[in-house]
Amino acid sequence: MLVGYIRVSTSDDRQSTDLQRDALREAGVDERNIYEDRASGSIDHRTGLAECLSFVRPGDILIVWKLDRLGRSLQHLLTIVDRLREKKVGLRSLTETIDTTSSMGEFVFHIFGAIAQYERSLIQERVKAGLAAAKRRGRVGGRPRRMDHEKLDAAMSLLKSTKTSVSAVARTMEVPRSTLVDSLNRHASQAEKE
Repeated sequence: MLVGYIRVSTSDDRQSTDLQRDALREAGVDERNIYEDRASGSIDHRTGLAECLSFVRPGDILIVWKLDRLGRSLQHLLTIVDRLREKKVGLRSLTETIDTTSSMGEFVFHIFGAIAQYERSLIQERVKAGLAAAKRRGRVGGRPRRMDHEKLDAAMSLLKSTKTSVSAVARTMEVPRSTLVDSLNRHASQAEKE
């Protein structure tokens, strides 16, 4: 059975699904088997796509107008294709003329997967190189600490000299109690290492 999926990025009437719907009908998809979403591709959960993926059965072919209507990224698209493959469901894109039910279409998707893996590796290398360069310049990655050394020393002095509670010192220092406790624990563990 042929099953179709269409998506436009906005939930209002500024974008129409007519072009996609007409192309799917022309490809032989019955109107009753077309699932639709009106949501950005960046949204993780799309109701129409979820219903479509649960509806398809082994031997079915999912037809989309363009691949970008199906997946929000290359990685997401490959995940969907793997899920379809596990269910023994083919995928056909009308615009890119890709059909995973043929050996050539399957081959193209393997190439896409290799490219996606290569892209992830490059991004990881760049991030590691950037962090190393920043560290050499004395910068540390991550969120800036709310309690610098001076503020932490003042808080520890208050805790020792006045026997004030941690909550009261946190209010005085204008930080959440959990931040003060984390900073004190971090300071204690660093002192043990030295």
